[in-house]
Amino acid sequence: MVGVQPSDQDKLKSEAAQVIREIVQPAYADLLKFFRDEYVPHTRTTLAAEALPDGKTYYRQKIREFTTLDLSPDEIHQIGLSEVAKLHQQMVDAMHESGFKGEFPAFVQFLRDDPQFYAKTPQELLNRAAWIAKVFDGKSSQYFGYLPRMRFTIKPVPADLAPFYTSGRGGAGIYLLNTYDLPHRPLYNLPALTLHESAPGHAFQIPIALEHKNQPEFRRFDYISAYGEGWALYCEKLGQEMGMYDTPYERFGMLGYQIWRAARLVVDTGVHSKGWTREQALKYMHDYTALPEHEIETEVDRYIAWPGQALSYYMGELAIVRAREKAEKTLGRNSTSALSTMLCSSSARCRCPLSRRGSTASSLKTVKALTPIWSE
Repeated sequence: MVGVQPSDQDKLKSEAAQVIREIVQPAYADLLKFFRDEYVPHTRTTLAAEALPDGKTYYRQKIREFTTLDLSPDEIHQIGLSEVAKLHQQMVDAMHESGFKGEFPAFVQFLRDDPQFYAKTPQELLNRAAWIAKVFDGKSSQYFGYLPRMRFTIKPVPADLAPFYTSGRGGAGIYLLNTYDLPHRPLYNLPALTLHESAPGHAFQIPIALEHKNQPEFRRFDYISAYGEGWALYCEKLGQEMGMYDTPYERFGMLGYQIWRAARLVVDTGVHSKGWTREQALKYMHDYTALPEHEIETEVDRYIAWPGQALSYYMGELAIVRAREKAEKTLGRNSTSALSTMLCSSSARCRCPLSRRGSTASSLKTVKALTPIWSE
């Protein structure tokens, strides 16, 4: 116990144990009884956000909160269906590239069952993620004009959270990797997951925002999901340009992560606006993604409990891709340092560069040219 004299430690430990035993534990017991006997029996039996009082307005506001767009659930649902169809064909192409001779469902089952695609120990999974992160380190200066000073560590998700946690989560200084249930943690997904959660995704972009101390605090510390998650998903796609996917299986894993986020557009709007059941949502995710069964269940339950949030990823990525395409059409593919300068200096919403660095001579001129592109 730091700062406490050894002679006082035993007394304080005894007092703490007494408080826990006589006050804290009885309070938790009362809460559990209330939860079981009063709260749960009176909860609603519907899933949809639109089934809540004034639910249509509530869900529409959630869409605007998490995407920053004024789109209807039907519009987003149709975007999702279109993107899923396009990505599915790309996944079929990757399957053929791998040399697999069977049909698509058989390939997905092969990926789910074959032990070559799974780590044997938690440390092996952590080591593979660390290797991927260091491979990116060697490429980062070729693609980004500003690199964050803050480094990140890679740690396993705590054991008490891991059974209910997502496959990974990144932020300033840390990349948490879920090592629970290794037979459902495929290695072919790991490059995309690592690019998303560590660098150049969350553990890269968030520190850049924090390090720009000349910006207003809301631009450094606020988190807009459509940008933050859209950026991290875009980083998975950027991995193709950076040469981060060594095998057709890893490219399939990246496409699987893309279609997973596109499928969220269908499932979230299906559940919260079209009356889908949990079973319908599970079946759609099973049929159109290559996610492990355990992860499909945790994902669908998350969408049910958090209306609209899952829309931010793919809608955000689409906006970033459109911004890059318009910038390249206006300025050419090689005028990228200035694009990086604009995106790194304008706000926390668009903090990271979207393509390769070049000379800095034209930065200011190009920043002026790009400002209306991103503001659209």
